Amino acid sequence: MCTSVFLKLALWRRAVILFVSLLIFALPARADGALVIDIDGPIGPAMADHVTRGFEEAAKRNADLIIIRIDTPGGLVSSTRDIIKTILAADRPVVGYVAPSGARAASAGAYILLACHVAVMAPGTNVGSATPVMMGGMPGSPAPGEGAEKQADHPDMMDKVLNDARAYMRSLAEMRGRPAGPAERFVSEADNLTASEAFESGVIDLVARDMRDMMKKLEGREVTVDQSPQLLATDRLTVETLDRSWREDFLAFITNPNIAYLLLMVGVYGLIIEFSNPGLGAPGIVGGVCLIIGLYALQMLPVNYAGLALMALGLGLMIAEAFVPAFGALGIGGVASFVIGSIMLIDSDIPEFSLSPLLIGTVSVLTAGLFLFVLTFAVRAWRRPAVSGNDALVGDLAEVLSWTDGAGTVRAHGEVWSARGPEGAKPGDHLTVHAIDGLTLDLGSPKESNAKEASADD
Repeated sequence: MCTSVFLKLALWRRAVILFVSLLIFALPARADGALVIDIDGPIGPAMADHVTRGFEEAAKRNADLIIIRIDTPGGLVSSTRDIIKTILAADRPVVGYVAPSGARAASAGAYILLACHVAVMAPGTNVGSATPVMMGGMPGSPAPGEGAEKQADHPDMMDKVLNDARAYMRSLAEMRGRPAGPAERFVSEADNLTASEAFESGVIDLVARDMRDMMKKLEGREVTVDQSPQLLATDRLTVETLDRSWREDFLAFITNPNIAYLLLMVGVYGLIIEFSNPGLGAPGIVGGVCLIIGLYALQMLPVNYAGLALMALGLGLMIAEAFVPAFGALGIGGVASFVIGSIMLIDSDIPEFSLSPLLIGTVSVLTAGLFLFVLTFAVRAWRRPAVSGNDALVGDLAEVLSWTDGAGTVRAHGEVWSARGPEGAKPGDHLTVHAIDGLTLDLGSPKESNAKEASADD
């Protein structure tokens, strides 16, 4: 019946109905949900990649709300700024939630929390300690409470880093309508606040026991998104957590500085073994793959290229020690250069992004042993006189078979050779092979030969 009624309508009315129907079907379906993105560890390239993918996924699902659940000791500045840029460019409300109880938003986590439209903490959590780690306890850094007046007298590079971090924290607080003073003290004094203290000072907006409690308290709250006020309707939203992809897990694994360092060394060792024994195949393939992955991981980390150059110099000096008799000077210098380069390799004072001293020591000892002992024995074997082939005849004895006027035939190593040598030689004499000229042996005198034979018998 509906079809017959539709057909009886005027043509222009049917066209309007079809157009409106198509427009309705083309509109994206409302998700009526919130997407949770977890920051639950040190913030590095893998974590930044995870957060970026989460915002892209929220856009695809048309999620009403993005919740960043924070529990982090801090991380790399570059990755932190990438995450904050993603938050500030969001086209939907973003809630930062420090949870569960016992979690923290330390260092980089404090910046991320203050960048969100709404900042929430669970009881038993804390936020702060956002002073750049390289500044702590270093000459030129201000004592707690001294502020910028102290720095103005003798500004240096550390002051520049500190002032940049203070201004960044202050700008984030002001952008979200929060007091800049307490937020700035996170940087200048490494201040820390509990959830209740942060709420009383206005640094955060809410204290919520759990996710459900937070969603109820967010209901009807007004936030500004893209310079437009928006009321949150969160009480009935479904909450879904974004899982990490295999790519993010793999990236997190290889960007661990200790893993990247091991991959780099396995790659170097594999290529050395392959070059020393051409044709093995497996060491070269494994070494090449590990070296490429290790270099890929290092380029995402704060690498000190002076440290990388010192490591390469150390390897070169240890190789030179095997070929040049320097009485250990090159080898000791190579080991020292390699160890210092390894310590300097990762340019970060964040514990989670620092190389393990035990790993550096172990790899350094193994590397020194490889180059100072294994390569030394290899070079000695290379320098040892040949024990097979024609070159092995030089210095050995040959038995005269026939001889006339300083030339004849001899037997050496079970083979009969043409030879030339002393005039007085006779069949049965043993002469020393001095050189090989094509297919002819140059022999020494019978006296020299007999003396060498006697010494050989002794």
